[in-house]
Amino acid sequence: MSNHTLMHTDFAFEGQRSVYRGKVREVYALENDLLVMVATDRLSAFDVVMPKGIPFKGQILNQIATKMLKATSDLVPNWLIASPDPNVAIGKACEPIKIEMVIRGYLAGHAAREYALGKRELCGVKLSEGLKENDRFDTPLITPATKAEQGEHDEDISVEGILDRGIVSEADYAILEKYTRLLFEKGSQMAKASNLILVDTKYEFGKTKEGEIVLIDEVHTPDSSRYFYADTYEELQQKGLAQRQLSKEFVRRWLIEQGFQGKEGQQLPQMSDTYIEGVSKRYIELYEAILQEPFVKADTSDINERIARNVNQFLSTF
Repeated sequence: MSNHTLMHTDFAFEGQRSVYRGKVREVYALENDLLVMVATDRLSAFDVVMPKGIPFKGQILNQIATKMLKATSDLVPNWLIASPDPNVAIGKACEPIKIEMVIRGYLAGHAAREYALGKRELCGVKLSEGLKENDRFDTPLITPATKAEQGEHDEDISVEGILDRGIVSEADYAILEKYTRLLFEKGSQMAKASNLILVDTKYEFGKTKEGEIVLIDEVHTPDSSRYFYADTYEELQQKGLAQRQLSKEFVRRWLIEQGFQGKEGQQLPQMSDTYIEGVSKRYIELYEAILQEPFVKADTSDINERIARNVNQFLSTF
């Protein structure tokens, strides 16, 4: 592993109980119901982790997510306590709710691919005939997905499916839906102020030990969301041209062009150093466009040592 990208961590924080390694994040559970969430530079697409990391990606995702959590905390309670390091968020331990609340304002990405295959229903939600890719829905659609175990794919699921499987109660689902719409409305307002359109996104929730539903994980980041540039949307849509967008979709499109969609038997394409550098620059562009502030690169000479120092310092004073 290069010292300049964070691909793997192996910390031993005081009071540490367990470690969970997701596709991109590594979560350390400590005593006192604290979680230390480390955003690595790993890149995941089609539920597959790419072999090389993207410089500064973890810092970008963590800093966007923590700023968005703070900006929405008056609307929806969340897990965050502090961010003592550019790649780290520390918060309350929660029992994750095993669905992703996906909300879509436009026919884009996965929904557009399904629509192109002739499907007119997504997660039990009926879709109108005659829609073009990237058309706006009259009302944003909530299209939940199951939260897959490692190595498995997330799957679309209807509200009825969620309730039938007993993933959450009807009362809890009503809260999830309410929070999802509130967050999407706020995210859309924030995007508009940055000359962007929040096209679609996903939210993940958990329950605290007191039973409160709170927002967890990344929020309104380019890995969990899709953005279009607002000033060119109408013109490009009328001309039937591709939208200028800020999201991880450019990586997915590149992989599709190389013949890879995460399906069995497909060969993962090689990413050259030049391509990786280009992806890193795109993520920095995403950060600056979404937050309307310059990105300040953290010291990456030894990221693991820096994280250990900053987290231990925070824990000693908490």
